[in-house]
Amino acid sequence: MSKSNITRRGVMKTSAAVGAGLALPTIFTSRVNAMTNEPTGSTVTLGFNVPQTGPYAEEGLDELRAQELAVQHLNGEGDGGMLNTFSSKVLDGTGILGKKVQFVTGDTATKSDVARAAAQSMIQKDGVTMINGGSSSGVAIAVQGLCQEAGIIFMAGLTHSNDTTGKDRKANGFRHFFNGYMSGAALGPILQKELGSDRRAYHLTADYTWGWTQEESMIGATEAMGWETANKVLTPVGAGDFSSYITPVLNSGADVLVLNHYGGDMVNSLTQAVQFGLKDAQVNGKDFAIVVPLYSELMAAGAGENIKGVLGSMNWNWQLPDAGTQAFVKSFGEKYGRPPSNSAHTCYVQTLLYADAVTRAGSFEPCAVVEALEGFEFDGLGNGPTLYRAEDHQCFKDVLVVRGAENPTTEYDTLEIVEVTPVAQVTYPPDHPMFGGPEASLGECNNGA
Repeated sequence: MSKSNITRRGVMKTSAAVGAGLALPTIFTSRVNAMTNEPTGSTVTLGFNVPQTGPYAEEGLDELRAQELAVQHLNGEGDGGMLNTFSSKVLDGTGILGKKVQFVTGDTATKSDVARAAAQSMIQKDGVTMINGGSSSGVAIAVQGLCQEAGIIFMAGLTHSNDTTGKDRKANGFRHFFNGYMSGAALGPILQKELGSDRRAYHLTADYTWGWTQEESMIGATEAMGWETANKVLTPVGAGDFSSYITPVLNSGADVLVLNHYGGDMVNSLTQAVQFGLKDAQVNGKDFAIVVPLYSELMAAGAGENIKGVLGSMNWNWQLPDAGTQAFVKSFGEKYGRPPSNSAHTCYVQTLLYADAVTRAGSFEPCAVVEALEGFEFDGLGNGPTLYRAEDHQCFKDVLVVRGAENPTTEYDTLEIVEVTPVAQVTYPPDHPMFGGPEASLGECNNGA
């Protein structure tokens, strides 16, 4: 398909589903290494693939807000946000390599097949050089695999499964967000300190790759400190009513409920657990406790009073005091009238990191971008000093342990930071068994030719 078919009026359009007769992406050979969708005109198109419907839609829409803000900053519009605090100084507000940035969007609906079709349309119809986004690890793994096959860079959004940069890691894929192992490693010591070592945990777990690896990570961390796993039960994504899963918990002998749920599912399951009296119960002579391993501000706001006192972990929080966080919160708040979520933050940061890597490489070629990102150390983007590890393309940085605030002053400060867990505590070897072991490999970078 000719590049002339790409819309150039404005910076945003929505990618349609792929038709059966759609042409393959254009392959350019103007350089030594051929690549897919090399931008030859005055613009470059990025693809933002997020859930705009479904159980994770609220997270996805916040990601989209942040991605649009990142494009504005890259194009020299607004106050520049984190471009002013980023330790790398190659981005100057003139787009990417002098090309104005535009973008297309897709709705993943939190379904892997839908997300993959939307991403394929972006690649084949819209000529994107990079796809960023998603609020589900199942979606992330599916789209990352497609981008690897097509020769496109994938900058993962909100994906927390160990598998994304574990057994399903790909050379063309990168993840800024933390993962399930890191949540367990950060939460373990705090749970032991506050709840003790003699506990019985009951796990309700979303039945897909994120839930499975989050459960495994939490069981690994809690059993290592003496907890017993009373039961583990898989629940469907988007179930809505979790009452049939919660009823057996009080009869199980468990005194902790671990909710390996996210988005609307977490809001519903936590709310129903509180309605069933779990937070006020006493079991085994102990106050019953609920743990939410993966938090977001949007989930906390949705759960309201039910979140009070409940521990969890986060990749980032808008209340952090560093200059990068303050710059992003100011820009986002002025545009949208509210603080950003940690899903918005990671998608904003990934967009900047891609643009920065292209600029440092002096090329849009995926393999040149991969080389620029592997082993890249940076600061000023809200998480402190951060490393993009070359072996698995996972970012390593400090992790937050948070708690539902007892006395929030607004609808946005419903979470309070308990601890900033140092990166050394959450770091693991690339061949860790939870991440695919010695057999796990990135494979070869693909330029698409």
